Amino acid sequence: MNARTPPGATAFALMILLCATWGFQQVAIKIAGQSVSPLMQSGLRSTIALLLLILWARWRGLALAQADGTLCAGLLAGSLFALEFAFIYLGLSYTTASRMIVALYTAPCFTVLGLHCFVPGEEMRRRHLLGVVLAFSGIVLGFADASGSRPDAWIGDLLGLLAALGWAATTVLIRASGLARISATKVLFYQLAVSAACLLPLSLLIGETGITHLSAPVLLALAYQGVIVAFASYLVWFWLLTRYLTTRLSVFSFLTPLFGVSFGVLLLGDRLTTSFAAAAACVSAGIALVNLPAGRLTVRPDDLP
Repeated sequence: MNARTPPGATAFALMILLCATWGFQQVAIKIAGQSVSPLMQSGLRSTIALLLLILWARWRGLALAQADGTLCAGLLAGSLFALEFAFIYLGLSYTTASRMIVALYTAPCFTVLGLHCFVPGEEMRRRHLLGVVLAFSGIVLGFADASGSRPDAWIGDLLGLLAALGWAATTVLIRASGLARISATKVLFYQLAVSAACLLPLSLLIGETGITHLSAPVLLALAYQGVIVAFASYLVWFWLLTRYLTTRLSVFSFLTPLFGVSFGVLLLGDRLTTSFAAAAACVSAGIALVNLPAGRLTVRPDDLP
């Protein structure tokens, strides 16, 4: 197995593209949400990606069903993944894409605490921790002034925070269990399979309206979520992790909320506030701190939204 190397211009460009891709996801959910109910949409996303992942694994000769003692942990990780996205999709029924993505990206801070408490050896240097805190402060600053147009937007914001907790819990579980020893593809298989199996029946069980109308924008938004985000972007991310130092890549995930807020403002008319520039400066400073060459950062997102 080749040793991981520091990322170069190509890896950085791919990470920026991935962050933009993940940031646009909230906009796609909003677009499809005009005609597809929340849990149905989330279940379709997982189902599309799951089918593509199975086909890709067969083509690559990867064993996804081989017994390796991770079934229980995999089912739990899949359940947490399903909860995370249920909260995201339901929350976007109340709040804006900008507010949701800022709330969701409090997850790395919850992850830091979880890894510190439950995973031995997960320690951070002070300046790296300062970088994470500074970047997170920028996210909070952007969230504070990102006003929603509905009086009940706080419900969506709360669901976004619950989704962040679900994301963090999934990451900690992966790192603390046998899932850390298996391929990232199989971990993704667990997550997509359980979420698809849970969310579609749950949508029917609670009486959601399901699909009311399929227009070209709605179909494109669904395809974007299932094909581009949940399948292709995650495989590119896993490919990057096998070749480059994870510590230099994972911090770029803090760019995702900035892209998400920008897309929400430009494409959905979300309100833009003066705090956005300050938030961007904080996030940029956090990235600079974490990417200092000396030392290493041990916290990395094993699971991405």
